[in-house]
Amino acid sequence: MVHCVVLPYPAQGHINPMHQFSKLLQQQGVKVTLVTTLSYCKNLQNLPSSVALETISDGFDNGGIGEAGTYKAYLERFWQVGPNTLAELFQKLGRSGDPVHCVIYDAFFPWVLDVANRFGMVCAAFLTQNMSVNTIYYHVCLGKLRVPLTENHISLPLLPELQLMDIPSFFFPTDVNNPVLLDLLVCQFSNIDRADWILCNSFHELENEINDWTKKIWSKFRTIGPCTTSMILKQRLTDDEGHSVTQFKSEECMKWLDDKPKQSVIYVSFGSMAVLNEEQIKEIAYGLRDCESFFLWVLRSEEETKLPKNFEKKSEKGLVVGWCSQLKVLAHESIGCFVTHCGWNSSLEALSLGVPMVAMPHWSDQSTNAKQIVDVWKMGIRVTVDEKEIVRGEELKYCIMEIMRSERGKEVKSNMMQWKALASQAVSEKGSSHKNIAEFVDSLFNLQQGIAK
Repeated sequence: MVHCVVLPYPAQGHINPMHQFSKLLQQQGVKVTLVTTLSYCKNLQNLPSSVALETISDGFDNGGIGEAGTYKAYLERFWQVGPNTLAELFQKLGRSGDPVHCVIYDAFFPWVLDVANRFGMVCAAFLTQNMSVNTIYYHVCLGKLRVPLTENHISLPLLPELQLMDIPSFFFPTDVNNPVLLDLLVCQFSNIDRADWILCNSFHELENEINDWTKKIWSKFRTIGPCTTSMILKQRLTDDEGHSVTQFKSEECMKWLDDKPKQSVIYVSFGSMAVLNEEQIKEIAYGLRDCESFFLWVLRSEEETKLPKNFEKKSEKGLVVGWCSQLKVLAHESIGCFVTHCGWNSSLEALSLGVPMVAMPHWSDQSTNAKQIVDVWKMGIRVTVDEKEIVRGEELKYCIMEIMRSERGKEVKSNMMQWKALASQAVSEKGSSHKNIAEFVDSLFNLQQGIAK
């Protein structure tokens, strides 16, 4: 049996799509071992149950990035100890009679290529962001886009003109971590041309021109998304997508949603990493309170203290929870709109389930995703920030009402349903992603048969 090790960067937005891809590979008869860091594994409340799990060290086994203190310290140490501990894992699996034939690694880890080459393994780089975002970092790697930016916009092949508000946040010196994280993202492409395969969590029809352009550069580039449970597994959603536990269970969310009319609820979530200041959270609360729709708002427990004092966390109109199964919520017929930070996983989930978006990007690639969502794919509306970079309650209310009640909202919903159909087609038999995955899996089995002979 072909054995693949899948190594995501230890963050939920990276582990989730690579975990879903792992489950798909298992359905195709491939043995998969998902590998994460010991520090991240210790913090998982719900361990992935459907694939084998192993760990390596990032040099901070008791606390990961928190123990390191800064991204710079964390990445420097991880890049020192990671290659050795990964090699030790490969050796351990080999001694146990379960040798690894292929490693599918998060492109954040360019050093994996050198480790895998020592063992003669097939190497597949996995890009967790879309190609519209990836091409920006690729042009920095080529030296064709220089940082710091000297213009108030950038123009790149096959992308719309990007204003400063559309460019990934790591290009700007607003945070001491930004230069380190920009370097991390750019270095994905430092040796990616040496990989046997380059897999991207997108689908061809969504970014067809830029995907065709990319394939001319890397002949083994393939889109294999959307890597979401609802699209790939084609079965009732399970609970192993979540990796945290909070005071409310997803079942309580679902029961609350069951009592609401079709497409009447605004779902609000800004992902697992965004930290909003108190003024912004209060403005969101006022906007949700004053809009004419029901709302379900996911707000981490440590941020609940920022809510207005008289804001009810549970009422007939609204429910504030610390966590929910996002796919189950987005799939519920009562959901009419998704107020989102535009993280790529969340964007793909909304697209896959046909839920129009109010785009409220926060950091990283989210501003570029928002630009594509609103101006290119036309599946959402973007909020406007004021001079303090705050989205006011009135602005949020306006955007929600536009999606829920206006002619523009009807057009967005119609576009979204077309994208949903195209995403479903991509992962169906004879679809673009399905064919690409089958080609990748067949190549692994053919290699194994060749070795056996």
